[in-house]
Amino acid sequence: MAAKADFTSEEWETMQKGVTGAGMLVSVSDRSFFDTFKEAGSLAKHLVAARKDSNSQLVRELAETRGSGFGLTSSPGEIESETVEALRSSVATLETKASDEVEAYRAFVTGLAQSVANAAGGGDTAESGALDKIRAALGGAEPAA
Repeated sequence: MAAKADFTSEEWETMQKGVTGAGMLVSVSDRSFFDTFKEAGSLAKHLVAARKDSNSQLVRELAETRGSGFGLTSSPGEIESETVEALRSSVATLETKASDEVEAYRAFVTGLAQSVANAAGGGDTAESGALDKIRAALGGAEPAA
């Protein structure tokens, strides 16, 4: 089982950025003031649950993240491009260093993103598109146009 100590600080920060970025990408895909609060709460709850309940040591440690890796002035475009890159890079790192953790990471990130999408009703076309981009980045495939 992999843990934080098995990765460089840059690799770890990239994996964390992929996790929180996925939640943020879904949230900014359909901006609504009140929905944002619900989505942020859902992201936080998902992280807390993963810290306590995940079978993966890696996921439990990643769920301890305190920052997002993004600044307050990050645009939706920056969040999308940097999240997609972080997810692709994270999967590549895991495939090399901890291949047994790839599926746990994918499940954690997609579960978190889906949780955020469902927080404010979910089902929105923009949110579905964001989820597709996240899944594609985790799988290494390009999103459908």
